[in-house]
Amino acid sequence: MAMNRRDLLRRAAAVGAGSSLVGGTFQGFVAHAVQVSRGRMGKRSLGYGPLVPTPDKRDGAERLALPRDFHYRSFHPTGERLNETVTIPGRHDGMAAFRGPKGLTALVRNHEINGPVGAFGDSGVAYDPMAGGGTTTVLVDGFGNVEDGFVSLNGTQMNCAGGAMPWGSWITCEETVNGPDVGPDFTGGDNSLLREKHGYLFDVPSTGRSTAEPVRAAGRFAHEAAAFCHHDGAVYLTEDNFNFPSGFYRYTPPVNPMHAAHLADGGQLEMLAITGWPNADLGGVDGPAPEIGSVFECEWVAIDDPDPTFTGTSSNDEAIVAVGDQGRAAGAALFARLEGAIEDRDTIYFCSTQGGNQPPGEPPPAGFGRGRGQIWAYHAPTSTLRLIYESPSRHVLDLPDNITTSRRNTLVLCEDGDDGNYLRGLTPGGAIFDFAKNNIAGRIDDEFAGVTFSPDKQTLFVNIQARNGLTFAIWGPWEAGGF
Repeated sequence: MAMNRRDLLRRAAAVGAGSSLVGGTFQGFVAHAVQVSRGRMGKRSLGYGPLVPTPDKRDGAERLALPRDFHYRSFHPTGERLNETVTIPGRHDGMAAFRGPKGLTALVRNHEINGPVGAFGDSGVAYDPMAGGGTTTVLVDGFGNVEDGFVSLNGTQMNCAGGAMPWGSWITCEETVNGPDVGPDFTGGDNSLLREKHGYLFDVPSTGRSTAEPVRAAGRFAHEAAAFCHHDGAVYLTEDNFNFPSGFYRYTPPVNPMHAAHLADGGQLEMLAITGWPNADLGGVDGPAPEIGSVFECEWVAIDDPDPTFTGTSSNDEAIVAVGDQGRAAGAALFARLEGAIEDRDTIYFCSTQGGNQPPGEPPPAGFGRGRGQIWAYHAPTSTLRLIYESPSRHVLDLPDNITTSRRNTLVLCEDGDDGNYLRGLTPGGAIFDFAKNNIAGRIDDEFAGVTFSPDKQTLFVNIQARNGLTFAIWGPWEAGGF
């Protein structure tokens, strides 16, 4: 017999407190969780000191507040030239850094552009010549000086996040299900103008142009981020379904991508479920959220129709839950908006942007979920999921989005809040600290996105995701703090 919610949460908390699996990088997170549950916040340790307005090396404008002795240069603002023939599109979003030629870094960068607005770059090679999203690739040094740039994928839509793959590719994710078979989304754009279905993954090599072939078996849903795990050869996927429950997925390709050097179509898509708790409400939407430190045993349910085609122009709301509803019918867990994901030593860390309990005295955010953010960790070898952090207040962590990890295993979190946005660090010891603040005049609520370290870990690259977007290179005395 399935346990009720209260019994399951009590068992999960007990497992979290006593399991031998809670060790290594998790131990500090869980120890800190005990402090939080007893009403103690924990110190903001291992930070780099107070943030101060810092001039941009590009033109002297104060666009970021950083700790003293850190510097930055912005580059590639919307509307500037990418190369001789292409203007840089806006909505700079998810991004990854790879080793480039001549000691440069190759940044592969998403542009989260929606609507049937036409492809940027050469429409003759676009996946869908009517769609305006895609990726640009930039060769840049560690101080933000650009050497070259080119279009690496165009004709896609709502390219939100994705993930760096160890075979040398960026997997870019479409956060939409738009297409000629689906009615208008929240923007009201005329989807009948689109030539292709959207909502897929695309493999973009760091050294050149993508083939623009969608990985259809990995699902057609509001994809957000992707992370590869060597343990099982699977790509783990998050879903950001703004007004509805979201799921955590894994896609196992038909051939190991480390051998194929790309992510092949034709594999198996599955969705995470909690053993003994069908349709577990892990976001705390209809009741209390799980306690920090809770550990859950997991199983995976198959998605039989990962690439639905709709007839009669289904509503967007119906289409965007079609894949997830298959998993939920088999007991899959419910999350509140899943966004950034990163793999580290067979563990996939991911953000539930609106998960958790509503902080006292604070309004709930718009969309699905009442909290200000949870950080989850799935350990692939043991198939266990644990909650390692929950925001106690929007002033501590407000709607975490993209995520990466540093050489000290500290997580770097991008905020997408509505009261000024920060880059925050979350250490393996459970401490959270501020590293950077958006200080753009009149635009402090523009979100951070695409955070990634250069291959040598000496430069942190990050985007401002807005209609007038841009990219930053940040450098300084990393050894002096938690990163």
